[in-house]
Amino acid sequence: MATPGLRDLPLLPGSPRRLSPRAVARGGQGLKHGKQCLKVPGPRAPGLQGTSNRDSGESSDGGSSYSSSVINNYLDAGEARLSRMHFHDNQRKVDYVLAYHYRKRGAHPSHSSPGHALAIVSNGEMGKEPHVGGPGDIELGPLDTLEEERKEQREEFEHNLMEAGLELEKDLESKSQGSVFVRIHAPWQVLAREAEFLKIKVPTKKMYEIKSEGCIAKKFNEILQKLSSPLKPRVPEHSNNKMKNLSYPFSREKMYLYNIQDKDTFFDNATRSRIVHEILKRTVCSRANNTMGINSLIANNIYEAAYPLHDGEYDSPGDDMNDRKLLYQEWARYGVFYKFQPIDLIRKYFGEKIGLYFAWLGLYTSFLIPSSVIGVIVFLYGCATIEEDIPSKEMCDQQNAFTMCPLCDKSCDYWNLSSACGTARASHLFDNPATVFFSIFMALWATMFLENWKRLQMRLGYFWDLTGIEEEEEHSRPEYETKVREKMLKESDKSVVQKLGTDMTEREDEDDEDKLTWKDRFPGYLMNFASILFMIALTFSIVFAVIVYRITTAAALSLNKATRSNVRVTVTATAVIINLVVILILDEIYGAVAKWLTKIEVPKTEQTFEERLILKAFLLKFVNAYSPIFYVAFFKGRFVGRPGSYVYVFDGYRMEECAPGGCLMELCIQLSIIMLGKQLIQNNIFEIGVPKLKKLFRKLKDETEPGETDSAHSKHPEQWDLDYSLEPYTGLTPEYMEMIVQFGFVTLFVASFPLAPVFALLNNVIEVRLDAKKFVTELRRPDAVRTKDIGIWFDILSGIGKFSVISNAFVIAITSDFIPRLVYQYSYSHNGTLHGFVNHTLSFFNISQLKEGTQPENSQFDQEVQFCRFKDYREPPWAPNPYEFSKQYWSVLSARLAFVIIFQNLVMFMSVLVDWMIPDIPTDISDQIKKEKSLLVDFFLKEEHEKLKLMDEPAPRSQGAGHQSRRSRAASSALSGRSQPGSMASSGSQHTNSGSQHTNV
Repeated sequence: MATPGLRDLPLLPGSPRRLSPRAVARGGQGLKHGKQCLKVPGPRAPGLQGTSNRDSGESSDGGSSYSSSVINNYLDAGEARLSRMHFHDNQRKVDYVLAYHYRKRGAHPSHSSPGHALAIVSNGEMGKEPHVGGPGDIELGPLDTLEEERKEQREEFEHNLMEAGLELEKDLESKSQGSVFVRIHAPWQVLAREAEFLKIKVPTKKMYEIKSEGCIAKKFNEILQKLSSPLKPRVPEHSNNKMKNLSYPFSREKMYLYNIQDKDTFFDNATRSRIVHEILKRTVCSRANNTMGINSLIANNIYEAAYPLHDGEYDSPGDDMNDRKLLYQEWARYGVFYKFQPIDLIRKYFGEKIGLYFAWLGLYTSFLIPSSVIGVIVFLYGCATIEEDIPSKEMCDQQNAFTMCPLCDKSCDYWNLSSACGTARASHLFDNPATVFFSIFMALWATMFLENWKRLQMRLGYFWDLTGIEEEEEHSRPEYETKVREKMLKESDKSVVQKLGTDMTEREDEDDEDKLTWKDRFPGYLMNFASILFMIALTFSIVFAVIVYRITTAAALSLNKATRSNVRVTVTATAVIINLVVILILDEIYGAVAKWLTKIEVPKTEQTFEERLILKAFLLKFVNAYSPIFYVAFFKGRFVGRPGSYVYVFDGYRMEECAPGGCLMELCIQLSIIMLGKQLIQNNIFEIGVPKLKKLFRKLKDETEPGETDSAHSKHPEQWDLDYSLEPYTGLTPEYMEMIVQFGFVTLFVASFPLAPVFALLNNVIEVRLDAKKFVTELRRPDAVRTKDIGIWFDILSGIGKFSVISNAFVIAITSDFIPRLVYQYSYSHNGTLHGFVNHTLSFFNISQLKEGTQPENSQFDQEVQFCRFKDYREPPWAPNPYEFSKQYWSVLSARLAFVIIFQNLVMFMSVLVDWMIPDIPTDISDQIKKEKSLLVDFFLKEEHEKLKLMDEPAPRSQGAGHQSRRSRAASSALSGRSQPGSMASSGSQHTNSGSQHTNV
């Protein structure tokens, strides 16, 4: 007897049929009378949209159980679509999408009926009567072996997803080739089960007021709120931040704790997609070598992509608002660069991991404001005191007429020190006493930034209910599983391998140890070690090649009188540009090499893979970006030798020297061009131009791809089509890496370039909106990932902060003239000033002792010069030990080393003091966490008491022992509900019903 409300629809020959999971488990029986019919229910009541429909259809004899996981259902193409985020019934929400490309041979699609579109769904839906044998029939050609194998694997995987309780819908493969989207919906029963399994914290019915500050702090906060109101984005999350819901991990046995008004909206879209993604990751496909999870299937090209849907279009006309559109209007546009970021909405839409990144980027950008102000003040101080700088005045005084030794052999002539006046004056802008204090300030600034980030991280963790979350067990990566399988194939015979294929899941649960030993990984480790050494050596070789270029170009330009005057400027500028181009090219190469080396190691989980990749990429990019700067700061001009005994790179090519004003000015030029060039080129070309070119290329490829196109569908594409055309999300590693390298530029050599924080700030104001626009408009929606912190990036930041203290100490002590000036002023000056400092730093050389063949040709100074000067602390030619290091040299050297030790220890001590003074957890947050635990216990006891009272209400109708027995049973059930949070689904459903009744009361 037919079920009321159902209609019998004859099936097309060879069309797949859906089996309910129970029918598949029983094996199914054939339909009678030889006529294949399918029960399709009529329209469901509105109140049942959160429930799952189960069909009564059964498989035919000999039919594949996997091909029976879906049914054919004709839908009216002209039927109005209320939402592009739902199944075609306009009721069930699309929580996740799987996409794959299919290809047929010999397919001859006929002209489809204009009034009908064919869809495949996983369970019964309302539909139109099909025209059997009509023009809607499609003749399918034979698939090749690979396509047939992939199709079977997809069918099995989709069947297993249905066994897990998910509901699927997909379009029919009606073209010779094209893309198919499998749309996935998670019903309430699945969401509740997985939320309990994943221990997802959800808000309860209890709300409490967040503790306010004291009177003074409260007044100050109110004033600050009023002043900053124009800077706040207009999003709902910022409207009420004084009340907070108590949160508790979801439990089906404690449904009465939660304020479940609508089961369809109780879990937001990000949480729903996260739950579905967890099911996709752990679902096994035995036909694909017992592959675990959707990531393995994508790696094997069985599926092309898997992604959650965006919440509609971001630029749709009209007043209809969704989270994506709100983020675009209030965050992801350059026109709102002055506004604060809606961090809570970012976290709600993209998940905690991406929310923490943008919170970190926002704090880093705001911290650059005070450092930029101080840096500008230091620079202006240098500009204001440039006329009072005695050493630069002495260098520019032509009456002193310091005749300097030639800068190269033969072609270079003697020259006057006053010709380097411009360089000396410019170097004072950055080499002045204020830079020392600025270096100390920046070291403390880095410590303050990290401490404040820890506090903000704890505050966000409290408001986002991240406190106390456990690390989730990760599944093995596809490459790891493949490597294990290959190892087993080598070590075991065929029968053992077959047994491994059937019992892989159980064996993984029983044995948590790595199946790959250090012997298996040793070749990968050896390759990693050798490759990293080779890459570092390659970087150093390129730096040396640029040095050789500078030396040879300087010698070549010195031969020509026309270019002789601008040798130093030309060589420096071209060499820095070459360094920048090489750094940009090697950055891309090293990123790919780091990924390849990490794959060779075969890490077991994605988290391990990501951490090892980050470490390798950071090491290679650190060496690549900073090695030219380290050379100029600490090595250039240190191994030149002296006149008569120069150090030669090649025959006739001497090692290059620093400019007369020191190497600090050149270090400033090198740092500024590399930093600004990386930011400008990477932001504008790599981050904006390359994605647009990829999108254009993909669009052209889709247009030129052979196959039938649906003009009506192309005019009104579905949301899954729009999202499929976006770039896939590849992680936050490139975004973090760019900012970490910038953080190094700001902190490591800030003594030589006080304006570095200013340029970093200007870049980051654009970077925040650039990244926001990329995430909202150009990338597919990432999976929501819960995490408590930024992971290994914090350790890298902390390491750079500590290393910056050492590097700045050496820059001030060795590269700048700060220490030699102090030593001269307090030890050698006759009047305690810097008068005579330039003459003090220049040594004498007798030109008659120049080596044969190195004397200047056609010199204009031959008749006048007997001694030339060079910058060094050496004994004069008339001393008992000519050209040996003088006492001044050892005095300056000891002062430099003493300064490094004092500076390093002083700054480290102050950093530790700041760290100690600023607690990692804000006091109000720690108090609120304790208060929340106490309120949670009281709330539990109150709800349990109310539950007992509700269960005892009918008790007075019975007498005596019956009343006592029911009371005792009610109490025991309440206690069992409190002590057994993870029970079976059957008992959970009972509590669900009672909990919903209690909520309605």
